[in-house]
Amino acid sequence: MIQWIKLLETYTKHNFAKRLLHTTVCRHLEQAKYQYIQSSELPTLHFQKTLPRLPIPQLNLTCERLLSAVQPLLDEEEYRLTVQNLMEFQKGDGAVLQTYLKNSDKANKHTSYVSKPWFDMYLCDRSPLPINYNPLLIMKSDNRSNQNQILRATNLVISSLRFWRSLQENILEPEMYHLNPTKTDTKSFRNIMRFVPKSLATYGAYAFKVFPLDMSQYNRIFGLSRIPQNDKDILVQHKNSRHILVMRGGNMYAVDVLDNIGNIEPPAVIFERLQTVLQMDEASGTSIIPVGALTSVNRNEWAALRKHLIHNVGGENEVLFEKEIDAALFCLCLDKDNDPMYNEENLAPLLKHLLAGDGKNRWFDKSVSLIVCADGTAALNFEHSWGDGVAVLRYFNDVFKDTLQNSFVTSNVVTANLVNTKSVRPINLKTDKLVQNEVRKAVLKNTHIMDQLNIDLLRHTLINKALCKQHSLSPDAVMQLSFQLAYKRAFNEYVGTYESCSTAAFRHGRTETIRPCTMATKQFCESFMQINQKQLNSSELFNLIKQSSSMHSKLTKEAAMGQGFDRHLFALKHQAIAHNKPLPQIFESKAYKTINNNIISTSTLSSNALLAGSFGPVVQNGLGIAYSMQEDYCGAVVTSYKNHRNGKEFIDNLKIALDEIYCILKNKFN
Repeated sequence: MIQWIKLLETYTKHNFAKRLLHTTVCRHLEQAKYQYIQSSELPTLHFQKTLPRLPIPQLNLTCERLLSAVQPLLDEEEYRLTVQNLMEFQKGDGAVLQTYLKNSDKANKHTSYVSKPWFDMYLCDRSPLPINYNPLLIMKSDNRSNQNQILRATNLVISSLRFWRSLQENILEPEMYHLNPTKTDTKSFRNIMRFVPKSLATYGAYAFKVFPLDMSQYNRIFGLSRIPQNDKDILVQHKNSRHILVMRGGNMYAVDVLDNIGNIEPPAVIFERLQTVLQMDEASGTSIIPVGALTSVNRNEWAALRKHLIHNVGGENEVLFEKEIDAALFCLCLDKDNDPMYNEENLAPLLKHLLAGDGKNRWFDKSVSLIVCADGTAALNFEHSWGDGVAVLRYFNDVFKDTLQNSFVTSNVVTANLVNTKSVRPINLKTDKLVQNEVRKAVLKNTHIMDQLNIDLLRHTLINKALCKQHSLSPDAVMQLSFQLAYKRAFNEYVGTYESCSTAAFRHGRTETIRPCTMATKQFCESFMQINQKQLNSSELFNLIKQSSSMHSKLTKEAAMGQGFDRHLFALKHQAIAHNKPLPQIFESKAYKTINNNIISTSTLSSNALLAGSFGPVVQNGLGIAYSMQEDYCGAVVTSYKNHRNGKEFIDNLKIALDEIYCILKNKFN
């Protein structure tokens, strides 16, 4: 671009014309810079077509892996029956289903064998979205003056739009995992990749130990809505939308944020439009019938109510749903002063409010909802069917970083007081007594559910990444081992444990499951619990930790490479149903039901932008554990339901478990 300017200047004879030209071009350059969060030298989808396909594991290996995973959970007789069931499955029904699966995979080379059934699994489940599916990520604070609610909301909206515009123009940096980032996360590496033929792009990156990741989910971050339907929802996307959905006090507004040609409106304009929302809301007051609460109910119930709103209640409801709500690029929830806010001493009320709350000021069907509290605390609540943590976390990190680096609006923002009434449009859905009654019931039910949900937190400063690496241990393995020891101490049993692992290294990969409860972790827990009888020293206990870490690392690698067993068995079961075959005995066995009764459900996200994350238990008597291991501490946020599982008892024992593991690592255990 600079060379182009100089060339034009060369052929422009008059100094005044040169200055005018330079000023005009620079203004356009500055405007172009404002529109995009990144301008990557490599196209966003540079590697997408050459990503390898998700492999279908060998049937015998899947059976072996399932057997290993269930062994610590079963007694000898149940284990023997499982061995027998798997032998029969491998020789009979399993081989038939494997053939069906391979044939289906060959007929759908554009995607992965798990993609469609995984989508269907999400979209067919009738459970309410909040707590059950929609996770929460809370951003760290912006400690500058920009923490003001509307200032921070404006900056987050602009950075989100910059992310979206970069994605649309194919100039968002491709997602890559660098094995040695100091050597390859460089401009020279990207320059080399530009000259590698597209047909060899991914394999060229592999030569530098760089692993490109699937980016097919990224386009679904914006303009996407999950539409409730009877028995199976659908996903509808509007990529050319110019507005966002803004919620305040249960009232809804469509706010234009892009101009007529798709460019981001100036910062002062967006700020002024969000201020207008507050003014309109103050004038109208908190909504008496916050229809958004209906997005929190059973999906079939919501489907029937939405249909009733469109076809029976009528009015402009159908147009408002399709053009203003469903088509919005994303949802921005501006919470009020009386909602819970950030309290460093007690995060639990804020976590409960942002995870689900009473649902009045939410639209859980949108792909992503940015939530900004009255004190400027910001969070992301996202619908999970369309994508997984890799895409969401990339968006979350990039937006947070951009808001810190670029203060598009500050406390000195100057507005023109020229808001066009058409650019901020109240969305007034027409209701009737049936809908009004159902809204009230939904709010009451949400309040009751949140009253039953416990959130317990732990921050432990003795165990951290540095300590684990010092002892050549996987930090994740140490965390997972501590969960097993804590649960055994608290409830005296071993249970189905789930850890999500991304398979984004493959085209249209989703996730695979790591099963952290292994015979190695069980041996450590049993030995530790009986230490007085066995007289084990810290060196022997450390060796058991080392064995657990090695096993966990092996399982993690297998899962990341598409060699877990959970998704394979899930797809085989799907083939049986698709071909009207009776379910093989293994799917009806106690072993399979036990391993899939995920009482301990865990997920970890590593991010410098993340203050805390949370999600609900996946079974009523379970624990939902969002955790992280940082350079100077480790921590966990644990959800549980009252009268079903004592999360406080678990978190207390987790602290003890981490203390004890620390003592072993420091060779101080007596």
